[in-house]
Amino acid sequence: MKLTKIDRMIMDSYASMIEGLSEYLGSAYEISLHSLEDYNHSVVKIMNGYHSGRVVGAPLTDLAINMLKRINDEGVSSTSSYTSYNTVTNTGDHLKSSTIPILGDGGRVIGMLCINFYLDSPLSEIVQSITGNPRSRTESEYFASSMPEALSEAIGNARKIVMQNPTIPSTNKNKELIRILYEKGIFKVKDAVASVAEALDISKNTVYLHLRSFQKETEG
Repeated sequence: MKLTKIDRMIMDSYASMIEGLSEYLGSAYEISLHSLEDYNHSVVKIMNGYHSGRVVGAPLTDLAINMLKRINDEGVSSTSSYTSYNTVTNTGDHLKSSTIPILGDGGRVIGMLCINFYLDSPLSEIVQSITGNPRSRTESEYFASSMPEALSEAIGNARKIVMQNPTIPSTNKNKELIRILYEKGIFKVKDAVASVAEALDISKNTVYLHLRSFQKETEG
């Protein structure tokens, strides 16, 4: 199979994605990205490959080849049984696995994303895959049901920060509140300027004035 330019862009996006996915899931997971351009050397990216001993350039597995045969005969929808299944490797490792076809230009299958959770991994690795790295920082995140609700929450949080800071003069509180929202990227959201202006009881022009000032500071 010859990949098109669009196909390669899609594969590159998956290659970047599995790095973050591996960081999230932990070392008990082996994640591999296969390109169908060359069955003999299909692995183009692999994370934690020490589990299976595979590296970039390794071939497709027999199961993956069987899956492709099913896709060819019955279509992509026939592969739902490969989304989650148990595996025992030739070396006796027990895995919980998932093999997901990657669609490219024109809807054809151009690759596969394979995730293997090594169930026989040390308990410490399995626990870390569930609880996360203890050295990871903790962030706050608000799960809103709508964008207006998310904007309201962001404005409220910024207001608390400004009001709790006695070093900010009262005449500058609105500006600093807008700065906080600007630095968090809130103004990339549609209607954010109008929402902030209404919440602060100021004009949209005033908000834009502050935003232009912050942009000049960034560019300077």
